[in-house]
Amino acid sequence: MARPATRAAGDAPALLSIGQVLARLSPEFPDLSSSKLRFLEERGLVSPSRTASGYRKFSPADVERLRAVLAMQRDHYLPLKVIKKYFADLDAGLDPAFPGTAPAGSILAGARRLRRDELLREAGADLELLQDAVSASLVPAADVYGEEALTVLRALAELRRSGIEPRHLRGFRAAAEREIGLIETALVPIARRNDVSSKARTAELAREIAAQLDVVRGSIIRSSIARLRP
Repeated sequence: MARPATRAAGDAPALLSIGQVLARLSPEFPDLSSSKLRFLEERGLVSPSRTASGYRKFSPADVERLRAVLAMQRDHYLPLKVIKKYFADLDAGLDPAFPGTAPAGSILAGARRLRRDELLREAGADLELLQDAVSASLVPAADVYGEEALTVLRALAELRRSGIEPRHLRGFRAAAEREIGLIETALVPIARRNDVSSKARTAELAREIAAQLDVVRGSIIRSSIARLRP
């Protein structure tokens, strides 16, 4: 996080209106809106001061905190609960590890942009494996791929060494669609609301539910593996 500019003794930091904050951050975060800023305030990620008439005023530190929160959401797909805990630890004088990206295989993996040849090289895979993965609906058909496709293709390359081919995993797509159905059903009550922060709430709740589904899925797999031990 950037260090505040040095100012003369007695000078107060310049406070910004919500519109000025949007003007500063929107070039980096084009989807940012005033409702999103209010939502982040409601969730305790930032605490702007208020004028006597109730208008929000953001300090330079508030703006830097918002920039960091938005970057962690965009670049690492972290739920706000995780981000809030991280900053709460920082504010308490602790030295928490940066949450980083979601675990390999997580449905919350982050986003890079890779050409097909870059994808195959970094994944240690050949074109045949990629084509099989696309046929099994495990990787989308595209000319440019994201980090999630790289993570999946790396895993498929390792699984192939154990005799597990993409065609054996077709059921994973059906399971994922069932999970999406669960998330969509859970979001219906919020999506129907007309308040200004409903869109931001819907997106964040989707991330949180997805993270919890990751936890449950991982636990089931680990428990099953434990039963395979001799």
